[in-house]
Amino acid sequence: MTPTSGLEHLSGLDLSARIVAGEVTVPEVVADALERAHADTFGAWVHIDDEGAMAQAEELQRQLADPDFAPGPLFGVPCPIKDLNSADGMPMEGGSAALRGHLATWDDGVVTRLKEAGTVAIGKTSTPEFGLPCYTEPEGHDPAVTPWDPTRMAGGSSGGAAASVAAGQVPIAQGSDGGGSIRIPASCCGLVGLKPSRGRVSTGPYAIDGPGLGSAGVLSRTVRDTAAALDILSVGWPGDPYPAPAPAGSYLSACDHPVGKLRIGVLAEPVISDTAIVHPAVTEALTRTVSLLTDLGHDVEPAPRPFTAEQWDSFKVVWAVGAATIQIPEDAEDQLRPLTRWLRNLGAGYSALELARAMDGIQKVTRRTAELWDDFDVVICPTLAQPPLPVGAIRDDADPAADFDAQCEFTPWSSIWNLTGRPAISLPLRTARIDGVELPIGITVGARMNDETLLLALSAQLEEAVGPTGPSVS
Repeated sequence: MTPTSGLEHLSGLDLSARIVAGEVTVPEVVADALERAHADTFGAWVHIDDEGAMAQAEELQRQLADPDFAPGPLFGVPCPIKDLNSADGMPMEGGSAALRGHLATWDDGVVTRLKEAGTVAIGKTSTPEFGLPCYTEPEGHDPAVTPWDPTRMAGGSSGGAAASVAAGQVPIAQGSDGGGSIRIPASCCGLVGLKPSRGRVSTGPYAIDGPGLGSAGVLSRTVRDTAAALDILSVGWPGDPYPAPAPAGSYLSACDHPVGKLRIGVLAEPVISDTAIVHPAVTEALTRTVSLLTDLGHDVEPAPRPFTAEQWDSFKVVWAVGAATIQIPEDAEDQLRPLTRWLRNLGAGYSALELARAMDGIQKVTRRTAELWDDFDVVICPTLAQPPLPVGAIRDDADPAADFDAQCEFTPWSSIWNLTGRPAISLPLRTARIDGVELPIGITVGARMNDETLLLALSAQLEEAVGPTGPSVS
């Protein structure tokens, strides 16, 4: 296998099917992915595990030789792990100089589920410090950039994961989303990125869910790969605090469900920032998506803004308190980025009463959103207010508060779905030529709580209608 083998163009499902058919072996597939990863120029990786990945590939190939073995739909597929998740024997630095050199000695639950399914963790992908910003510019590593234009950001916090998939190095990559961190890089890199419902993907058996803002998932190039990964990741662990009801069938099969006539709400107005400026290309992408949905036979009408930017401040309180609780070595505080220190100081300054009121505020916002939106089958909005911005356009080490505000202006819809716990997916439905470069524009589709089945069925319909998109990367 060589980097010109053509494997980079295959979806995870198609790649696995070729492995199972004997057209290519797992070691050949993994060796090809490793070679691509080592040739990366997009800031995707912080660690590449050649020895461990090849050993895992050889073991999977031995399993495949057993006539009684039944491989799953993503068997043998290279799937790197975001450097916020613990993978035994690999670095676990969380994008932070404060954890430089730390090695994981165990697999967390998400990594366990992916390994059980036969995916191969070929390395760790880049993330900003503790996943806090919406851009991926970690200390000591190159920034993660979109392969559509390497001068522009890949988004965050799953920026390295998105860059590796968009560049054709791997078909899927594990990510996580606490405020948009799968969907933001999906939009910047022209990928599919799903944030599942609260509790759909467990943080167990070791981590805790806290307020339930975040969820693990994957970045992929197709809706079906994302659905197959959700089937793998949605197997829970004992004691999950937010158990989600199981679907009637697999999520992969949901992609083939017929989609009837839906009532679809359109949210064009920014929500979490009153100062956000929406780029004309983003507005045009939303308008064209509305036209597409209408042509597909759906009823489309405006959706009301569910809450005000002031009411969103409950998220900011909980986000800052979460940053303050991150455990680091006692003498490492001065190694943290200015934004991280600012958030930790902010979070440490809130009282127990203020945190309780913020949690109350989140629940009130969740109820209000349901009251306004539950008559819609889904709600669509732009994923981001702007196309992928130049590297460094948001980061402001001299003024972390301004940095945080700029992040909100760039992502004025993304954390709606984290606050309310609803599932949402960013789809690469449109592109726009900006400053002489073709750039991806993501559109978010969100559903009622626990309705990933409908969400994936509609996403597959839209994907089929639009056709493939992607950067020209060899």
